[in-house]
Amino acid sequence: MAKIILFNKPYDVLTQFRPEANRLTLADFIDDPSLRVAGRLDRDSEGLLLLTNDGHLNAQLTQPRHKAPKTYWVQVEGTPHADALQRLQDGVLLNDGLTLPAQVEVLEQPTLWERNPPIRTRLTIPTCWLSLTITEGRNRQVRRMTAAVGLPTLRLVRVKIGEYTLDNVLPGQWRRIDIPDKPLKPKIGR
Repeated sequence: MAKIILFNKPYDVLTQFRPEANRLTLADFIDDPSLRVAGRLDRDSEGLLLLTNDGHLNAQLTQPRHKAPKTYWVQVEGTPHADALQRLQDGVLLNDGLTLPAQVEVLEQPTLWERNPPIRTRLTIPTCWLSLTITEGRNRQVRRMTAAVGLPTLRLVRVKIGEYTLDNVLPGQWRRIDIPDKPLKPKIGR
């Protein structure tokens, strides 16, 4: 039976099982050597990380040709203007090429856990929350996209990958989903 772990990765946790200096890793939260990380989430990002023991499912979630949508709640510095939002929707030119179009909308401040340490704030510069859905997974893509349109990311929380969501999983906690094996179809022919 295949299994998926929905893990709410806290800030400053590395998405690897291998120990590294004095940093927290997945091994500090999950003890299952059969699992592999499906994608990545940077140390300074939080939220949904999927792990699975099924190589086929891992490929479906991570390979660019499958284009699994990933939704992030992004706290940005500044107030987004219509042209910045349109650029995100159209695709942003980064140093490694044009991104695919994103779905973006301005959010009311979501109800989230406190981050430790808290984000830096400046009294004279407002912040805003965006919901940003992409179908690529370039290195630090969301942060680079928002910076390219003049809205530096202060906090980044992934809330959804494909059909999987955090749904009340608190930071450092996880939930397991079992997926029944599909029976093999017999080959018909000579």
